[in-house]
This record gives sequence, structure tokens and C-alpha cells, in this order.
Amino acid sequence: MKFSHQLVISSLAVLVLSACSSDPSSRRQAKDDFEYLDTPALTEWTLPEGAVPEFYPNYNIPEGNYPGGIGREVDIRPPQQVLELIPGARTERQNGEVTLWLLREDEADKVWQTAITMMEERQIPIREQSDKRIETDWVTWQSEDESVPLGSRYQIEKLFANNRHGFKISLIDWRENGDVVPVSLTNKERYNVLMTNLVTARYDLDLREEAQRKAQELIKSIPITMGADRSGLPVIIARTSYDVFWQRYRIYFLQWASLSKSATSLKVPSLQNTHLQMMSSGKKSA
Repeated sequence: MKFSHQLVISSLAVLVLSACSSDPSSRRQAKDDFEYLDTPALTEWTLPEGAVPEFYPNYNIPEGNYPGGIGREVDIRPPQQVLELIPGARTERQNGEVTLWLLREDEADKVWQTAITMMEERQIPIREQSDKRIETDWVTWQSEDESVPLGSRYQIEKLFANNRHGFKISLIDWRENGDVVPVSLTNKERYNVLMTNLVTARYDLDLREEAQRKAQELIKSIPITMGADRSGLPVIIARTSYDVFWQRYRIYFLQWASLSKSATSLKVPSLQNTHLQMMSSGKKSA
């Protein structure tokens, strides 16, 4: 009976936690209440006649105009980080906008073309386009962290300053649940970085596909020679890196090992020379 009671309580706790975690606002807002917002404003301290005040600067509150939300308006989610997937690119973030700086013009042109390819693949509509500027139409974002569908428009520019070539993404329009509203600095930073990461991730995919293509070309002409080890057993020597050789020929050796009962070993003394040693155990190898 006691066990059943504990089981019911545990089940209710799981349901309560699931309900809380399913609320998008709970992922953006602080956990505790916001009673501190009802705190009365500070008033000037009235000193008795003849009293000499002494103030210590240790706990002075800085004066100034600090923009940003308070209470439920504060977004506690960690800020988005730009994925550094473009070799040699330096990221600059200012006023919620993201700029990627590169040293060579051909690298910047490649990033520019990657952005165009990404938008075509994701069917992002474009309002205006020139050689150095692109203005998108509305991009819709669906996220479990958001209570309503969000939309944004972007301006993508080519820049040149201080002998560097730049690629800049700026969020220029914002809407929530279909209504155009002013964008907060938090959302401006967050969704500028998300759009930038779509470009950098697509660039990284191109790099990996190009590396794969070069590897496929390389493994077509691997020099292979026959030899023998110190004990006189036959040795096949492939002069290439282990990764390249194994990617090309692993299927053949796995099939050979499954058909043959002979002992098979791979000896890799260095990354430059890959030694394959096949040792006979009394049966003829396939």
C-alpha cells in the first residue's frame, strides 16, 4: 500500500514537470516569482538638522540608461554562438549584427555564393538582389522555445574595409504571430546568429564534400607493392595514409577475412606508409 502511494505521488510529479517543461515561456523566463518588481521606489534620505553625512563609494549603483527588459521580459536562454566553420574567418558582433571578415576576396566571394545556394535550397524568397547586396523576404522560424511563430527579414552585404573583405547579415524587419513589431536586442542578436550559422554550416558541408571528392580521386591510384617481412611471410605494402587506404579497400579485406580462416593483421608504423600483412595459418588464402 505504501509503495502504491509513492508510485502515485511520483507519477503526479512527473506529470507536473512535463507540463512545466512543455510551456515555452518556462524556457525563456526565470524560475522564481517577480515580486521584486513591486518594490517601492527609493526616496531621498532626509538628514536631521546638524548631521554630517558620510558616504562610502564601495556600493554605489552606476548611473546611466541601460536598455533591456526586466522581469518576465528577461530572456534567460544562453546567447547563440556563431559556428566558426569557415577557415580564416573572424567574427565581429556589433549592435546585434554579425560580420564575417576574411583576408582574401575569393574567400569572401565563396561565402557569398554559399549564402545564395543556402537560400535557394531552403526556398528563402528574395526581394532585391545585386552584386553586393541581398534583401530577403520573410523567413519564418518555428521553435519550441517560442510561444508564437516568428518572422524576420534580412539584409546581406559585401563589405571592404582595412584591406579585409566582409560578409554582413543584418535583421531589418521582425514580426510575431504575423504582426510586424519592433525587435528586441536579444531577438535581433539571436536570429542574426541563426541565419549566419545556416551559411557557415552550408560552407562547411561544401568543404567536407570537396575533401571527400579529393580523397576518392586519390585512392584511385594507390601504389601497391609486394614484399616479405623478417620471417619471410608475404606483405602487401600500400604507400598512402591509413585513412585513405582503409576507406577504399576495407570492403575487400572484410570480405576476404570472412571467407578465409587465415589470421589477418594491419601494421601501420606511420601515417605515410601503410603495411598490410597477411599471414597464412595452413590454409590457402582467398
